[in-house]
Order: sequence, then C-alpha cells, then structure tokens
Amino acid sequence: MATLEILEAYPQDKYLPSFLVRGESEECVFHAHIATDVEGENIRIVTMYAPDPNEWDVELRVRRNR
Repeated sequence: MATLEILEAYPQDKYLPSFLVRGESEECVFHAHIATDVEGENIRIVTMYAPDPNEWDVELRVRRNR
C-alpha cells in the first residue's frame, strides 16, 4: 500500500500553492512536487524524483543543512 506525506508547503508559489510530498511503496521512496488547483479541482505533478540520501535525513523526510 502506498503512502504520501507532506514534507514542505509552498502556499505562495508563483502559479499555484504547492507541496513537496514523500511517497513510499514497498521499498521505494520518492519525492513529488505537486501544485494544487483547488478551484479547478485537480492536482498537477510538477516533478518527481528519487531523493538524494546525501541531501536528506535517513528517512528522507528532513533536508540536511548545507
């Protein structure tokens, strides 16, 4: 069963409010940046990627300090 978790919120993003979410399915973890078009009743995927473990904590939930 897949799960999603909001990691960061960007309510003032340029075009639409957006979120960085963490997804997990079996042994695969991914991040997706999604934009929320509440008025149009849809969600737009901006980008998806496998997070770099050097940039995130061990659970890939919190950014490491640079």
